[in-house]
Amino acid sequence: MSKLEIPKGLVVSIVDDDPSVCEGLQDLLNSMGLAAETFSRADDFLKSGRLDSTSCLIADVQMPGMTGLELYNHLIKSGRTVPTILITAFPKDADRAQAMRTGVSCYLAKPFSETDLLSCIRSTVASPGPGGLA
Repeated sequence: MSKLEIPKGLVVSIVDDDPSVCEGLQDLLNSMGLAAETFSRADDFLKSGRLDSTSCLIADVQMPGMTGLELYNHLIKSGRTVPTILITAFPKDADRAQAMRTGVSCYLAKPFSETDLLSCIRSTVASPGPGGLA
């Protein structure tokens, strides 16, 4: 499998309060043969019933209500391990360090390249352990 090839059949849930980000990411992932669902708020995702089928979560760091990191921490505390990629338009080294310490798979600054995102998804779902497919 090539570096950027991603196993088909994965479900990626995208949580971002910016509709254009959700739409763009959904279109990209669908074009790669992945099922992508979007949610404008963390609570919408948590109430959606899609949690158990989500192979990878992409969440914005700064959102109204629960932030992306708070969502990830909530999932961990409730015993749910979902490989998570955090994205942000306002990257901060301290936030990145905190996210990576807690187990977040990737932390990407917007705008990020398609290649960087796909590399993150691939490494996230291919890593051994909880949530990974290897």
